[in-house]
Amino acid sequence: MDFVLHFNTIEKNGEKINQSVPIVLSISNSDKIRLQNSSAISLHHKNELYAVLRNPEIYHNRKEERIARQFGTIDKNHPYIKIIYESGDWLVGGDLEVLRPIKWNDGLDQYRLTPNQLRQKFKQMKADAIFAFQLRNPVHNGHALLMTDTRRQLQDRGYKRPVLLLNPLGGWTKDDDVPLKVRMHQHEAVLEQNILDKDFTVLSIFPSPMMYAGPTEVQWHAKARMIAGANFYIVGRDPAGIPHPRGKEATPDGNLYDATHGGRVLKLAPGLDSMEIIPFRVAAYDTTKKKMDFFEPDRKDEFDFISGTRMRKFAKTGENPPVGFMAPKAWEIIASYYQSLEIKH
Repeated sequence: MDFVLHFNTIEKNGEKINQSVPIVLSISNSDKIRLQNSSAISLHHKNELYAVLRNPEIYHNRKEERIARQFGTIDKNHPYIKIIYESGDWLVGGDLEVLRPIKWNDGLDQYRLTPNQLRQKFKQMKADAIFAFQLRNPVHNGHALLMTDTRRQLQDRGYKRPVLLLNPLGGWTKDDDVPLKVRMHQHEAVLEQNILDKDFTVLSIFPSPMMYAGPTEVQWHAKARMIAGANFYIVGRDPAGIPHPRGKEATPDGNLYDATHGGRVLKLAPGLDSMEIIPFRVAAYDTTKKKMDFFEPDRKDEFDFISGTRMRKFAKTGENPPVGFMAPKAWEIIASYYQSLEIKH
């Protein structure tokens, strides 16, 4: 873990491999005592054996060092930092022997493709370029514009069959994020309505939790897609960002990380050389053209930046967003979700 925390890499056969966040398994003091002399540890979920951890090593979970280096803050009001502080005081690692894939039986398992399965799918599609988009939110037409424009750019460069890996995050997210199942149904609707070209799009769940660790975490997001076969990566504005726990009292914009740092870091990060970073272009609602379009500073008064807060307000109150903001069927799914929350309260 020292290499990960201090150098954002691990080494294998002398090669530096990007690994900006530690992937760890925490255990309690009682588990440490029970397991410390074991030569192998079985890993179960709901009484099903999924893997065996061989030659295990148990070491102290130095929470403050891990948190400070990964997040740049130790504020316990950060949602993922809170999880780490509440985890066990020990970590266990070893040689992992996977016996079977995890099945969630939630109706989404067909979207949980391994990196090898994704590479095989891209090969079957005869893709000559794969560009990935990381997201944890519903897809609006501004996101879609960014993805379709990236495909156009790649075609202009001579690629014949560029394929989009639409790869929503499927692990833990904070409570006010839209749940995975709702997001997946919304993404399906975007494809059904041809907002994205479904013949050249692979929709697959990225199983990682969302850590909200900004420029450190975005390297993990890019590296994971690179392992799955992507050679282009669309980096968003403030990737893996989060509001500062103390808001504008702590930073002028109220955010924990500088919105531009993630993109800058990716261009310099070790071990990501085989992946080209596609810069983020700001899209907003063009009130003249009545659609989402790339922002033009000389026409700034004609653009409306519809924030996530405004989008949620539209959904909760039953008000429709401007025509062209989101595919109608996709919007119905989001609106129904937020209105169901209002009914529960």
